Amino acid sequence: MLKFLRKIVMHTWFRLARGATLGVRILAIDDQDRVCLVRHTYLPGWHLPGGGVERGEHALDAAIKEAREEAGLLIQPEDLRLVSIHTNFAYFKGDHVLLYRPSAWLVEPTNRAHEIAEHGFFPIKDLPAGTTASTHRRLSEAAGGPILPIW
Repeated sequence: MLKFLRKIVMHTWFRLARGATLGVRILAIDDQDRVCLVRHTYLPGWHLPGGGVERGEHALDAAIKEAREEAGLLIQPEDLRLVSIHTNFAYFKGDHVLLYRPSAWLVEPTNRAHEIAEHGFFPIKDLPAGTTASTHRRLSEAAGGPILPIW
């Protein structure tokens, strides 16, 4: 119940403080066709690592920071490219998400951010139960499917 209330308060604050929000997600697929996913403590399901872009922060820097904090992925700026831009209006009418894909990374064996319950690399053909629809859409796009504008 406390997590639910925290989510409501934070979302309300973001809506009042900003006309639009910008988030980043990272689509890291390794050479064994496994994708990096995280499970948050405050949201159901498995998601691509990512988070919000803070005021004054470059989106590329936010993607690098979130990849490290949520999944322990150490990514160099030159190894990260913008793949697509999506809207997440079901979540918030002004929400946009930038999807980045790294070509290389190292894994840092440290503790993750406190809001991450679990993380790991999972075979694309055998994703954990509860993997979000948006994650499935991004994987379909990465496999050559059409890029859909909705997150």
